[in-house]
Amino acid sequence: MTEKRYFFSDALEAESSVTGCTPQEDGRYRVTLSATLFHPQGGGQPSDKGTIGQANMLQAVQEAKEIIHITDAPLDIGPVTLKVDGNLRQLHTRYHSAGHLIAVAGEKYGWQGIKGDHRPGEGRIVFEPGQQTIAVTAEDFARQVADLVSQALPRHQREEESRRMITWGDLPAYACGGTHVSQTSEVGEVLITRVREKKGQLSVQYEVSKA
Repeated sequence: MTEKRYFFSDALEAESSVTGCTPQEDGRYRVTLSATLFHPQGGGQPSDKGTIGQANMLQAVQEAKEIIHITDAPLDIGPVTLKVDGNLRQLHTRYHSAGHLIAVAGEKYGWQGIKGDHRPGEGRIVFEPGQQTIAVTAEDFARQVADLVSQALPRHQREEESRRMITWGDLPAYACGGTHVSQTSEVGEVLITRVREKKGQLSVQYEVSKA
């Protein structure tokens, strides 16, 4: 089982050990590590990229309890240095965190977030109605999210029944395996590009500004 250091660390560089390296038919390699900083693709968030030793880490994917790292070169079993692409991680983290803030904003109008896509250019949160909903516009979402960003609320995280719970300030906590900004001001400007209600669900599309 791979130790997921990114769960409780924002570090972009660390030491680990290669525990396995298998060639693929496409010329790339499947690498397993004792511990990883690389967030795998999943939960609506794209994979990190970076380097493992001298090899480029192209994609990380979760398979059962292991995280598989796809590299462009083979790696020897043993100690190795991990380096995460910081700019890409920051972008993914801002998108993911913005999705949380949009979900919080939706709850104020009686909508419950049920799924999200946090890929750059594809940002979207889908809501289902609660017991009582209020009509909400893109401007409403933008205003609520901007207020949360401006408060620079600090991140809090804890383990609860083997789940990692994430929140900022005293906002509602969510079980989430993604990466998150250390305070809400790091999200920056969030652009609500479309709000559409269809078949009883509310879809909110969004982007984050360039850092």
